[in-house]
Amino acid sequence: MMGRNDLFVITLLISVLSCSTTKNIPSGDTLYTGIESINYIDADSVGVDDDVLDAIDAAFAFPPNNALFGSSTTRTPIPLGLWIYNANVNKTGAFNRLMMRWLAKKPVLTSAVRPDTRSRNVRNILRDNGYFAGNVENSIIPDKRDSLKVKIRYDVTFNQPYIIDSIEYRRMQYRGDTLLEIRESERLIRKGDIFNTERLEAERQRIAKLMRDNGYYYFIPEYIVYQADSTLSPGKVSLKIGLNQGVPRSILRPWKIGSVRVALNGFDNERPSNSIEYKDIKIYYEGKLRVRPAILYEQLAFRPGEYYSVQKQLDTQSSLNRLGIFRFTDLRYTPADSSANCDTLNVLINMSYDYPLNGSFELTSTVNDNSYAGPGASLNLTRRNVFGGGEVMSTSVYGSYEWYTGRDFNVSTGFINNYELGLKSSIMFPRLIAPHFGGQQYDFSATSRIDFNIGNLNRAKYYNIVNFGGGLSYDFQPNPIRHHTFTPIRLTFSMLQSTTARFDSIIDYNPSLYQSLQDQFIPVIEYEYTLDNSVVRAERSKTIWRFFVAEAGNLISGGYRLFGKKFDEQKNFLGNPYSQYIKVETELRYNHYISRTQKLATRLGGGVIYSYGNSTIAPYSERFYVGGANSIRAFTIRSIGPGRFAADPDNPYAYIDQNGDLMLQGNAEYRARIVGSLELAAFLDAGNVWLLRDDPTRPGGTFDLRYLFKDIALGTGLGFRFDMDMLIFRFDIGYALHFPYDTGKRGYFNAPSLRDAIGFHLALGYPF
Repeated sequence: MMGRNDLFVITLLISVLSCSTTKNIPSGDTLYTGIESINYIDADSVGVDDDVLDAIDAAFAFPPNNALFGSSTTRTPIPLGLWIYNANVNKTGAFNRLMMRWLAKKPVLTSAVRPDTRSRNVRNILRDNGYFAGNVENSIIPDKRDSLKVKIRYDVTFNQPYIIDSIEYRRMQYRGDTLLEIRESERLIRKGDIFNTERLEAERQRIAKLMRDNGYYYFIPEYIVYQADSTLSPGKVSLKIGLNQGVPRSILRPWKIGSVRVALNGFDNERPSNSIEYKDIKIYYEGKLRVRPAILYEQLAFRPGEYYSVQKQLDTQSSLNRLGIFRFTDLRYTPADSSANCDTLNVLINMSYDYPLNGSFELTSTVNDNSYAGPGASLNLTRRNVFGGGEVMSTSVYGSYEWYTGRDFNVSTGFINNYELGLKSSIMFPRLIAPHFGGQQYDFSATSRIDFNIGNLNRAKYYNIVNFGGGLSYDFQPNPIRHHTFTPIRLTFSMLQSTTARFDSIIDYNPSLYQSLQDQFIPVIEYEYTLDNSVVRAERSKTIWRFFVAEAGNLISGGYRLFGKKFDEQKNFLGNPYSQYIKVETELRYNHYISRTQKLATRLGGGVIYSYGNSTIAPYSERFYVGGANSIRAFTIRSIGPGRFAADPDNPYAYIDQNGDLMLQGNAEYRARIVGSLELAAFLDAGNVWLLRDDPTRPGGTFDLRYLFKDIALGTGLGFRFDMDMLIFRFDIGYALHFPYDTGKRGYFNAPSLRDAIGFHLALGYPF
């Protein structure tokens, strides 16, 4: 029997579906249903740059109603918002107003798209990029079934671009001309280049910066003018570059730095009321001087008597901002006197303190590949300028809880499941400390960090571990694409607090697992180097290379050796056995842009950890594993390896054993934009982990070059990415082509069943 609610829903659907999508289109207008096509008639033959095509696409873009993922060309088949609008637009009831406010979508009219205006804008883009003979046309294409619905077609003809035939830099004045000649190799425009207004503007900015870096404070890009003549030769442009007529004489005079004053305003912008002199600067401050004068002085890239430099001004602002103390930093320059021959600028650096305390509280929820899920929370506190030198102290208290969500209810862990509690704290110094390298101030980002952490990890009905430690690290970034991190000391204490009978039964036949988890002291020295050219816009392909090396225990072992202890003799430090190993990791990522809408992303990585001396088993936390959303996506996390070893499928904690001393991994992913912000990916993943020493409890786990091909797990799959600008949502479906262990199936493609071969992953961001 049909209820009242059912009748209401059916009535609503009938009223909505019966509405025409064009019933409320104003007279003389039409409903815009998207771009039919953008036809680039000769783009390939004249070699149009992808950046130009992207700019044209953006100028034409205008999503219609019910656009699919923001596409301007493709719509979803059900224009629900438009239906609701037409059903309620002329009604005044409370329900109708509610529908109009939350669900209705106004019709997108062709008059709002303004195709003629968009065509003119694209013609300007063509001219700005040298296509003076280019042309743009648009056509209105009515729908065959409803003339009030239209699409728009755009036809873009480029024709051959104009080429720069000659360049003449007109004389400015002696010193300026000399600077331009010395830096001639840095010019951004050359004979034979395609005429491009963006490149001309970049060259104008370069010249202005060159002049300002050499004392010409009042020199601005607008004083540089171009004269372009395209009438001398067909398809060619003659350029002349020089100063605009009537520019002030002061712009051709180099200026020096005079007095330097620093004004430190209060937290609420209170004006300074006290002052102090330090070396050759004067500092004005409000209330209490909250930052040491030496720290402020070290951030200044210029000194009195030097020529003004805009680069040194920017470096000073960057250094002061890196301190993290100030809400804003402003540098003002004024002539030292009003005489006609004055060539000195006094500098006032005006700053306001930022509030020193900041806090946040975060709640999270996770679903892991190993069938565990649960909530987490963290409380984060930050204290700036702890010791008056821009130091930042950060403290985080965190906790998480998870329970088993697998289908096998026989492995229930009871009410007390996995949980983790901990505290992390660090102090970041905006300079190098202990020791102070060379006693100098670097002209690039160089920071120091002291860390401390303590945590308690409980694996339900297996074990409980307490970890605590800390370290000192230095970060250097000499340029935007290179980053170094050196950690001269990192100490970790790991204590196995308690175990259960179930865990003890595991370690009875797998003693190496116990050795990797037992009480231990890990003293480490680390170095990491990262090369990342993805920030360089001019690069067509992007490369990221990471190299990491660490050693543990060798200094302590050397000290014991001086006192007669043998190299392989068991030794303790502070009551705990200490780890001794060498660990090396590397990863190379290469992204090649095939076209504007297609990209090939690849990753090749590997790592090895070799334990020796005081301990032949590497710490559990330092060993390698593969599988999961960012690794080999046909397999869940820690479900592969080591080598050909097959874990017990009925044991939810089997993943504990699935790690190794050696790791190899490779990925390739083809990404193509389908429509709007939706991207399709096809991928191929491969890899595994191995042991370097035989372990009888994990047969087949040792690396053997003869079995390398069979040991590599292989998976493929498809994925979807939805780019929301700030976040990328990712859904991947992986299919296992080859399992590295015996599955009972013959041949290379040995998936035992479709269910075992399929893996689903929902994540944020790209996998690599």
